[in-house]
Amino acid sequence: MADDLPPLASLRAFVLVAETGSLSAAAARLNVTQPAISKRLRELEARLAEPLLRRSANHVRPTEAGAAYAEALSEAFARIRAATAALPGQARPVRVLAYTTWALRWLIPRIPRFRAENPGLEVEVSTSTDAWAIANAPADVAVRTAQADHPPAPGAIRLQAVLLAPFAAPALARAQPLSAMRLLASRIRPNDWAQWHAAHGLEPGAPPLVFESTTLAIQAAMEGMGAVICSPAFVERELRRRALRRLAPDAIPAGDHYWLIRPGGTARPAAQAFIEWLLREVASGEAPAHPTSPR
Repeated sequence: MADDLPPLASLRAFVLVAETGSLSAAAARLNVTQPAISKRLRELEARLAEPLLRRSANHVRPTEAGAAYAEALSEAFARIRAATAALPGQARPVRVLAYTTWALRWLIPRIPRFRAENPGLEVEVSTSTDAWAIANAPADVAVRTAQADHPPAPGAIRLQAVLLAPFAAPALARAQPLSAMRLLASRIRPNDWAQWHAAHGLEPGAPPLVFESTTLAIQAAMEGMGAVICSPAFVERELRRRALRRLAPDAIPAGDHYWLIRPGGTARPAAQAFIEWLLREVASGEAPAHPTSPR
């Protein structure tokens, strides 16, 4: 008896397009071309004799029947992921290797959301400031920076643009203008202040005090040692607690991006679930939830 189920690849493509409203976003998730996604969708609609999507110049939306079908398929894929994760061979954690500050200040605060969506899956995070070690890590997933138009490895997926803005402790911000503050930077990104000054048409300041990582530079800024330059996403909690103050309203693009790499090539199911969650998390732009708020 012939299998009466539509091709799994077509169903997965349809669900991702319904979720994202974008053929290009679905193609990036599946690491295929946009025409390949379009072909899968056309074949699926032809096979089902049912229009599943409404297409316009800038957006794709599911029809009423398509929305119901996408919801049911999403639940089915979630059950498949859970069943796969329960297999003995899938029990080990998803291993992630990334730059120290990105891992500590962006990824780890969001991991509880991954665990809530994927019961039974664990994430093991290691950090490094060595780009070569990250790109060649014995890990399921690695995250490193590279220029926007130069992927650091075949099949790498672009995650986020690196943004820069200055921050300092409130007491220091009240006492001195930014031009008078000691500048703090990290060894891995020693030129960020120069980029900031150039973007604002300012003369270069004194050479910054350089720390091993941006995390250490942020801590030094909180202690009143000077102004740190970093991504606003890295100091969300400190800004909320008023342990740091933003010194300029805008953040400038540094020119490079964070990229997701699969060092081993094809991801095992648990790692693929993490990758898909990570891409959704980046796209949502939501700040991490915090269990308690300071009084």
